[in-house]
Amino acid sequence: MIDKTASDLISPTTFPSQLATDAEKASPDYGLRVGRAISYEWFRRDTNSCRFYSQWIEFHKLRLYARGEQPVQKYKDELAIDGDLSYLNLNWEPVPIIPKFVDIVVNGMSDRLFSIKAFAQDQLATDKRSSFKETIEKDMVARDILNQTQEQFGINAFNVDPGKLPETDKELDLHMQIEYKPGIEIAEEEAINTILEQNRYSDIKKRIEYDMMTLGVGMVKHNFLPGAGIKVDYVDPASVVYSYTESPTFEDCFYFGEIKQVHISEIIKIDPNITKEDLDKISKLSSLWFTQYNVIRPYRNTLFDRDVVSLLYFNYKTDKSFVFKKKFLDNGGTRIIRKDDTFNPPQGTEERFERVEKRIDVWYEGVMVLGSSYLLKWELSKNMVRPKSATQYALPNYVAMAPRMYKGVIESLTRRMITFADLIQITHLKLQQVIARVVPDGVYIDADGMNEVDLGNGAAYNPEDALKLYFQTGSVIGRSYNQDGEYNQGKVPIQELNSNSGQGKISALINSYNHYLSMIRDVTGLNEARDGSMPDPRSLVGVQKLAALNSNTATRHILDGTLFITKRLAEALSCRISDVLEYSDFKDELINQIGRVNVSILEDIKDLYLHDFGIFIEVSPDAEEKAQLEANIQAALSRDQIDLEDAIDIREIKNIKIANEFLKLKRKKKQQQDMDNEKQKMEMQTQSNIQSSQAAAQSKMEQLQAEYQGKAQLKQAESAFEIEKMKQEAQLKVQLMQMEFDLQMQLESAKVGAIQQVDNNKEEAKDKRVKMQSTYQSKMIDQRKKDTPPIDFESSEDSLDGFDFGQFEPQ
Repeated sequence: MIDKTASDLISPTTFPSQLATDAEKASPDYGLRVGRAISYEWFRRDTNSCRFYSQWIEFHKLRLYARGEQPVQKYKDELAIDGDLSYLNLNWEPVPIIPKFVDIVVNGMSDRLFSIKAFAQDQLATDKRSSFKETIEKDMVARDILNQTQEQFGINAFNVDPGKLPETDKELDLHMQIEYKPGIEIAEEEAINTILEQNRYSDIKKRIEYDMMTLGVGMVKHNFLPGAGIKVDYVDPASVVYSYTESPTFEDCFYFGEIKQVHISEIIKIDPNITKEDLDKISKLSSLWFTQYNVIRPYRNTLFDRDVVSLLYFNYKTDKSFVFKKKFLDNGGTRIIRKDDTFNPPQGTEERFERVEKRIDVWYEGVMVLGSSYLLKWELSKNMVRPKSATQYALPNYVAMAPRMYKGVIESLTRRMITFADLIQITHLKLQQVIARVVPDGVYIDADGMNEVDLGNGAAYNPEDALKLYFQTGSVIGRSYNQDGEYNQGKVPIQELNSNSGQGKISALINSYNHYLSMIRDVTGLNEARDGSMPDPRSLVGVQKLAALNSNTATRHILDGTLFITKRLAEALSCRISDVLEYSDFKDELINQIGRVNVSILEDIKDLYLHDFGIFIEVSPDAEEKAQLEANIQAALSRDQIDLEDAIDIREIKNIKIANEFLKLKRKKKQQQDMDNEKQKMEMQTQSNIQSSQAAAQSKMEQLQAEYQGKAQLKQAESAFEIEKMKQEAQLKVQLMQMEFDLQMQLESAKVGAIQQVDNNKEEAKDKRVKMQSTYQSKMIDQRKKDTPPIDFESSEDSLDGFDFGQFEPQ
């Protein structure tokens, strides 16, 4: 520790040289010079003020206005006459106009949900993504063959679901964005979300949004504590110091720091070797510090000034050299030997070696007691955040964003409203003053006119009775002529007095009030449609929504600034997670913390450090974007351009651009599917018509065939009948012929028999004649021989021996 009590609390000091050696940069003296240079830049007095407390006062004023608690002294000075307020009895409490607009913006941003997305961009993840894409492309090319294989053999050879297989390259790109999510990316997202949840980043984010609206700048800090792991802390911009920058993202700052008031006992925790004498000196210097810089003394208890110390916690960016001796060997190889940065080989030697140097960014951490030369801590930062793609760069622990920064000056919406808020407060006070001086309306009573009135009951008409009659009935009794017959000038004894003393002023002040309120809306862009306080009944709903959308556009830079801080913080946490899993003993505990949310990603978590991730923020669409998307979905559904399942999938997509692309894709696919269905339907109808025609023709042919068959059968039957008839006739004829033949044969037989009989008879007769002749001849011969008398042959031949005429009867 350096013990150099400075004669002056803040002395002119410049930053040490960046060209110093690494040993010089690591020395406490170097760190002390850095701390004193930062102190001089922010705490040197310029006309009774310094940069730090001027900024602190300005931010404090903005926060008071944002809370509606700004000091009212300037309003009193405005209305007082020579400082005298004894004649004013007013309510000096500020009108909370600015808090309303602050709450509208901050709460509106809190409603915008977002999710942190990780994209693995290292070579290993890229190769896996490309391989998966090529697999889908192969399925796309071989779709017809694979479908045919599945139909013929029942084998599903697709690598992905055929129903989700893209058809074009554009569909493939959209499919990769929506469907493809490797486990390593899910593990990274779960790891980041788990760390943010453990550090209650949702609450920190609300404070950042409030600062962005109120102060115009938001800050957060991340670091790694050996006993607690990765921590995310809110940083109050009013307590931060940083190098001059004109960048809204503070990316070119080479130092950051915080001013903290801590109890003197905390110093021992930072530097356990500090002595009691040093603590006494620090206590005295702290009292001198509060005496000189007494800006915040109204907010502190002076009894404890000696026990409270202002410390400067700062980070300083420089570089570090890695020097190597590269020696060339006799066999042609080389050998690399690590050296310190003072290594400088002599020139012209016979040794064959050279100096190789690599320089990387590094951050040093320091703690210094303000108003003194006590440096409590100075060391090289541990666990620096380095992107895997560019390890020579080191990211700071602070993430800051000031969307409307110009030349180092930070602008905020609250600052724009202060002027008109003051005018509204003055108008409100004057309105109270005018109202307090307004008197009520009275009545004028003409006593002379009342003396001329006779009520007719003998009683006098006095003012008390006249007032009672007037206030209860509104009637007044009077006389046009007096008792002498002359015209009565006081014929209306009671007349109302209209003072009208403050109506014009009150109307003018109310108009002024509304004018200044309108000016606040004009300078901030927060119109009536944003909060719905004064909707125009004549405006259409669409016009009011458009006005609200324009108001959201006016404050878009605040939302973008908050999302930028979240994105940068997520990138830093991604690097820290990788380092913890690779080097830290906290590895197993971190894996268990993340894995309790999703056990399935435990194996992927162990390999996180092997990958390099790109981080981006996916913002959920706002109400207007959701309404437009829903209108598109409903229009598509009403026209039957998408299915209900497609509408559900589209609503689940948070990215409005991808959702619209997905809607267009589903709409085109549905149209193509409808065209295919219509074509198929037409083909089926044509096929049906053809089949119907064929069926009709077939039916007609069958009918004709049936008719022909009927006729043929009839003909056949007729023919068969004719044939059968003919057969019967033929059979009958045959039978007749047979009978005739038989008869003929019988006749012939009879004839033949008769003839034969005749012939036989003839033969017999012949034989008999021959026999008789022979007998006769024999007799004649015998007669000659014997010469006997002639023989009478007739008498012997007259008998019919054996012949009967019955043989000639029909057989």
